[in-house]
Amino acid sequence: MIAALHKAYPDAHCELNYSNPLELLIATILSAQCTDKRVNLVTAGLFKKYQSAADYANAGPDELEQDIKTTGFFRNKTKSIQACCRKLVEQYGGKVPQTMEELVQLGGVGRKTANVVLGNAFGINQGVVVDTHVARLSHRLGLTKQKDPEKIEQELMKLVPREQWTLFSHWLIWHGRRRCYARNPDCPNCEIKKLCPSAGTV
Repeated sequence: MIAALHKAYPDAHCELNYSNPLELLIATILSAQCTDKRVNLVTAGLFKKYQSAADYANAGPDELEQDIKTTGFFRNKTKSIQACCRKLVEQYGGKVPQTMEELVQLGGVGRKTANVVLGNAFGINQGVVVDTHVARLSHRLGLTKQKDPEKIEQELMKLVPREQWTLFSHWLIWHGRRRCYARNPDCPNCEIKKLCPSAGTV
C-alpha cells in the first residue's frame, strides 16, 4: 500500500504555505475546520503583518480576530494563537520548540498540530498526523477501527515505518482530497482500489 500511495503521489507535501516553523504553527492552528486553500489566502497577508511570536502576542485581540476572521472560529483561534505565542516568547525566546512534549504545552496545540510542525518544519517523525482525511481513509482501508484520533495514530505508528510517518499522512490527505472523498469517493479510478476492502461499497 505504501508503494502504491508513493507511486500515486510522489510529490505529496504539506499544502499550507509557510517559510519558517512559526508560520507553519500559526497556519496549522488556523486550519482547524478550514481548508488549506482558505488559510493560504489569509496567511498571505498575515505573515507580512506579523513576523514574530511577539507580534502575535502583543497584537490587539480585536485586530487579530479581524485578520483571521475568514478562517472561522476566529475568536477561539485568536486566543489560542496569542496564548501560544506568549509562551513562545516567555519560555523559548520566540522560537518554536522541537519536541512533542513542549509543543503540546502551547495554547491551541494538540498532537495533530505538533506532528504537522515537527514533521514538516523540522523533519522529525514523532507521530502520524490524523486529520479528518487520515481518519476516514484509515477506516476505509481497514487499518483501524478506532474512532479517537490519538488511538488511530498509535495504530498507524505500529503499521507504518517511522521514517515514513509524515509522508504517510501526506499520501492519505492527498488521496482523500483528490480521490477518496467523504461522499461519493471515486473508487473506479482509485490507484489503491485493489488493496481497499471498502472499494465500491462506500
